[in-house]
Amino acid sequence: MSEKVLVTYGTKNGSTAEIADFIASVLRDEGLEAEVRPPSEVTDVAPYGTVVIGGALYMGRWHRDARRFARQHRQELRERPVWLFSSGPLDPSASEREMPPVPSARRAQRRTEARDHVTFGGRLAAGAKGRMANAILDENRGGDFRDLPRIAEWTARVASEIKAPEGS
Repeated sequence: MSEKVLVTYGTKNGSTAEIADFIASVLRDEGLEAEVRPPSEVTDVAPYGTVVIGGALYMGRWHRDARRFARQHRQELRERPVWLFSSGPLDPSASEREMPPVPSARRAQRRTEARDHVTFGGRLAAGAKGRMANAILDENRGGDFRDLPRIAEWTARVASEIKAPEGS
């Protein structure tokens, strides 16, 4: 199986895509070959030995593109290591405690037999799309709650597992 890692994501306003790029950068720093692609550009997971799927959280649901990707590729994903992440809380809660996956992410975790799921804080900045996003911004509740050191730490653990000899 390939050593290449696919990092794919569902995003609405770009924050989850930026987290995916950061995760791929950390994986590369750890000596792995990592490629970042939105789900719509991935027709086959066969070239990848490992897959990381990220989804933005909106109204308690994992992003549709991430859900659809996990569902469409579930058989192939079960044949390789998979990790999942969510991004979204617009407060420091994701850095303060472990957050269980929302139901749609939990279903993706079961479908893909993912090894882990983690939730990271999100970012909502001026210019975001959507009525709900604008309402949040109007109430001055936006901001950047992504914890890059925590994301890097999680990704380094993922890299260690990927590089570990099978069965260890």
